[in-house]
Amino acid sequence: MVEPKQPQHKELLTEMAEAPAEALDKSIELGNAVGEAIYNAAPVKRSRDFWHMLGPGLTTGASDDDPAGIATYSQAGAQFGYGLLWLAAFTFPLSAVVQEMCARIGIVTGRGLAGNIRLHFPKQVIRIATLLLFAANAFNIGADLGAMAKGAQLLKPHWNFPALIFGFAIFSLGLQIFTPYEKYAKYLKWLAMVLLAYIASAILAHLNWNDVLHHAIIPHVRLGKDQLLLICAVLGTTISPYLFFWQTSQEVEEKILQGESTMVARHASDHRPELKHMRVDVWSGIFLSNLVMFFIIAACGGILFPHGITNITTASQAAEALRPFAGNATYWLFAAGIIGTGLLAIPVLAGSSSYAFAESFKLREGLYRHLRQAHAFYGVIIISLLVGLGLNFVGLDPIKALILSAVFNGLVAPVILVLIVILSSSKKVMGDWVNKPYVTALGWIVTILMIVAGVGAILALF
Repeated sequence: MVEPKQPQHKELLTEMAEAPAEALDKSIELGNAVGEAIYNAAPVKRSRDFWHMLGPGLTTGASDDDPAGIATYSQAGAQFGYGLLWLAAFTFPLSAVVQEMCARIGIVTGRGLAGNIRLHFPKQVIRIATLLLFAANAFNIGADLGAMAKGAQLLKPHWNFPALIFGFAIFSLGLQIFTPYEKYAKYLKWLAMVLLAYIASAILAHLNWNDVLHHAIIPHVRLGKDQLLLICAVLGTTISPYLFFWQTSQEVEEKILQGESTMVARHASDHRPELKHMRVDVWSGIFLSNLVMFFIIAACGGILFPHGITNITTASQAAEALRPFAGNATYWLFAAGIIGTGLLAIPVLAGSSSYAFAESFKLREGLYRHLRQAHAFYGVIIISLLVGLGLNFVGLDPIKALILSAVFNGLVAPVILVLIVILSSSKKVMGDWVNKPYVTALGWIVTILMIVAGVGAILALF
């Protein structure tokens, strides 16, 4: 009998045992290669690069759709159907051009808008404008806090209204004061995506999209007091002073985040790639903002207006009115959006007041600084939140708060727009990065429109 050769058997068994391990290693290697190829594939890479380019422009544009803005757009749809849909496309380039001028001022000069105004104009101009901005923003914060609490009660009716207002105010303050700017900027960027809830809510409402698109392209204007007032209100809530100050200062914060901590470094940096990325960022943010405006007007115009529900005064009232006709999904998305947009807008409102105040009086400013390094800067943020908080407990109706905010904005917006166009057109201030002639022309057109809107709104209200 022939004995089997044990070493050969052992070798065979070893090979059989190692084969699956080698196959597994090769599979993992192949999987990693495929994953890397997909990750670096052109469409995915372009999408990833595009997302990384977004920043201050996205959050500024998204914050424009705060609960106060949502209430205004809801009223536009409820009162006039699709008649004012054209405003979404009309205000898009106007708002984007203004925000691009503000962003370019921040990138090229390395300082915020208020700081530039203080350097190149009489100091009293920016100080008066800052006080009006603070008043407008405080009233807006108060209205937004109340709207967020009402929005939360739509989801959970038994929740306590005062507790919700305090909770939202404290949460917002905590994020601004104790969160490092790098993380805070990312939080705001992702929070902007909450606006997609309004697009989804309109899609789920099953509108007549042929009719929607027709009215979006062809303006329908009635020369009546109510419609003209609402057009002024839409312009005022879309092209707001707090956006100008926030955009400029956030561009400076981004440069500091990238290591340009001194004015010399910020001036010496290569502006060409910065400006290219900024334009993508700004126009994308304003596009998202106006797209959401379009869908809110469309949803309320297609559902509430035909059913005779024409008096919408708050965002939460719009959500409740939509529910019986558009279903629970639209209701929940609309309600959740109120909370999310408030969490995004309140820091921008309070922060813009703080930047303007600190730069006007040459104080330390910037969210990149710690509380102990910039007491006055964070102090204005805290006071803004406290004033807004208090307005909800002194019997001031949220709608009256929004009206007063609109009046203050109507006073300050045209003045600041004049200064923005002059600064961004000045060779002395901007060097080689001055406005193109058509940008300056558009800037003056926006300024004239805002003067007309501001005067019209004030006359109509009083």
